[in-house]
Parts: sequence; structure tokens; C-alpha cells
Amino acid sequence: MSAASNTAVSQTALFEFLTRMGDNALILGHRVSEWCGHSPALEEDIALSNTALDLIGQTQLWLGLAGEVEGRGRSADNLAYLRDARDLRNVLLVERPNGDFGKTLMRQFLFDAWHFLMLKALCGSTDKRIAEIAEKASKEVAYHLDRSRDLIIRLGDGTAESHRRMQEALDDLWAYSGELFIGDALDAELVAAGIAPEPESLKPGWDELVGEALSEATLKKPSDGFMHKGGKRGLHTEHMGFILADLQFLQRAYPGATW
Repeated sequence: MSAASNTAVSQTALFEFLTRMGDNALILGHRVSEWCGHSPALEEDIALSNTALDLIGQTQLWLGLAGEVEGRGRSADNLAYLRDARDLRNVLLVERPNGDFGKTLMRQFLFDAWHFLMLKALCGSTDKRIAEIAEKASKEVAYHLDRSRDLIIRLGDGTAESHRRMQEALDDLWAYSGELFIGDALDAELVAAGIAPEPESLKPGWDELVGEALSEATLKKPSDGFMHKGGKRGLHTEHMGFILADLQFLQRAYPGATW
């Protein structure tokens, strides 16, 4: 991205981008938090809880800025707890069920590799507010990536059972990874203004990061074929309704409730 740009960007495009970033963090943070008290080891229980907290903290920043840009008086909490499924813009990958521990880790790794590259690019955004959020979040996500990468390698190159589970997780989730790199007209506006990178431009770096880790993990990288998409446009899987029923229950049952 260039250091500066005179190209104007619409309020709609900027709001959509911010909700996409925030909703990815929100839904994955919620999914990861479901492991709290259920992880296979105490250390992993704490680590996953910390990851979830990091993601929810990032949600607060992205959705808080989205509310400011929208100018309708909606806070980060309003956007998190009072939108319906069709209004959320997260990619389908992050709403996939946790499955076993291996599947959770593989989902995390595939997302972390993209997240790390996206935030790195956003640190050079022409929008100072976005660059500041990316700078803060990138430190947390660098740790997330280190951890998920290490664990998928250890489990992929571990026992026959752990290898089988990791390969099955990879095969199941791969078709949901492509949406991360699909751009649209709204993305094009942001690219022209120097606010965000082209989604497609992150694919080579992601392929390299993921490919190296999978090779060390002795896992076979699936071929790029059909890729599921729709989440960025509000078209979600059947799992989203169940996520929101849990995530949004308190505010739906007791509107405006505060601690």
C-alpha cells in the first residue's frame, strides 16, 4: 500500500471493512472461548482462553471504530450483540464448529496465517486509526501464529492417531480458506485509497507460511478446488444461528443490561 492517497473512500466501504475485521475476531473469539474448562490440558485451557480474550479485545477496537464511522450511535457492544446473522460479515472459516482439539488448532492456524499478514499490511494503512489498531493487534496475533503453527507441527508429526486427526482437520477446513482472499468492489475502494491491501495479494505469503508448516508437520496440502464463500456478504452456514443464540442471549433477553 502507498504511504498516502487522495482517493476518497465511501462510508459504506469503510464500515463494511471494519465489521469484517471485527466480526472475524468476534466469532472466532467466541468459538475458541467454548474450550474454556474443556481443553485436554490445563496449559492449553489457559492458552486458548487467552487467545479468545485477545480476539475479543480486537473486536472491541474494530467494531468501536466501525460504530464511529457509521455515525448512528451504535457502540461496539451494539454491533456485537444486536445484529442478526445476515448483518455479520465474518468469513465462514471462523464459524466452523470446534470439533476435536486438532480441528480447533488447524482452524486457528489457517486463520492466524492470514490474520498475521493482513495486520502487517494494515500497519501501513493511510487511515491512521486502522494502522494503530493493526499495530496493537499484530503483536498478539504473532504469538497466536507461533503457537498454532508449533502445535499443528507437533501433532501432525506426532503419533499415527494425531497425524490422522490433523490431516482430517486440514482436509475438512481447506475449502473454507479461499474466502479470505476473495475481493469485491468494497475491497477495491479501500485498495485505491491505500487503506487496505488487495485480499488476493496476501495469498502468496499465506501459501508460503502454510506450506512450510504443513511440510514440517508431514501433512499433505489439499489442492485448491471449490471454495466456500458468502460470509463476507452475510450469507452464513447453519452454525451461525446457534453461535448467536449463545453469544447474544443476555442482551436479547435483557436489552440494555450492564454490569
